[in-house]
Amino acid sequence: MDTDVAVSLTADEVTVDASDAALLRAVDSEGSLNAAATALGRSYSRAHKRLTALEETLGSLVERERGGEGGGGSVLTDRGRELLTQFARVHTVVSGTAAADVIALAGTVRERAGRLVTAESPAGELHAIVVGDRESSVDTGDDVTVTLTADAVTLQEPDAGPSATRTSARNRLRGTVTAVDERDGVATITVDVGAATPIPVLVTSASRARLDLEPGDPVVATFKATAARVTPLSGE
Repeated sequence: MDTDVAVSLTADEVTVDASDAALLRAVDSEGSLNAAATALGRSYSRAHKRLTALEETLGSLVERERGGEGGGGSVLTDRGRELLTQFARVHTVVSGTAAADVIALAGTVRERAGRLVTAESPAGELHAIVVGDRESSVDTGDDVTVTLTADAVTLQEPDAGPSATRTSARNRLRGTVTAVDERDGVATITVDVGAATPIPVLVTSASRARLDLEPGDPVVATFKATAARVTPLSGE
C-alpha cells in the first residue's frame, strides 16, 4: 500500500514544502516560470508571488531572462538546485524510499576546475559540482560520492541526442534497463550502468511510452553537472 507523506524543509526560517519543490522542478524541466505554472495548473501570478517570497529569505533560486508576458526563460541557480537536493534527501529519509529517490555513485577525482569536478567511476566519467563547506575537502585523487536525485536524469536511446561535448548534460552513462515500475503517471526505470548498484531514474509515463522502455533495453542516462553534487567518500 502506498502512503502519502507530508514533508517540509525549514531553511533560513522559511518552510519549503512539496508544492514549492514541485514548482522548482517544473521551472527546471519547462524552462520558464510561466510554463512551469501552466504545467502545474497554477496561475503565473501565484507562482511568481510564492517564488518571490522564497527568494526574499533564501536568496536567488531562479535566474530569469526578460522576454514576454511570462517573464522569459528561467533556469535554477545553484542555490535552487541545492534546495531541491536537500528537500529530496529529507523526503527520502521520512518516506523510507532513499534507494528509489537518490542516486549515489562512487568515483575518484581526476581533475578539478574551480567548483567543477571530473571523477572516474565504474559507470564512466562523472562531472559534478562541489559546494559549500565541502569545497576545501575535495582534491585530485580523492575518493568521492556523486549524488543526484532520480528525477534529474534523462533517458535516451543509445544513438539519440548530441554528444557530451555538444550539450549541457555532460554526464552520459550507457546502461541496460533492468526493471520498470509504472504508476500514477510516472515510471521508475532501474538502469544498470556498471556501478555497484543499478540506478533509479524517474520519468513520466509519456516518456517511458515514447522510448518504449522494457527490461533488457539499452539506454543512455544523461544529467547536467550542475544537478550533481560531490562529497568526500568518508562524508567528512
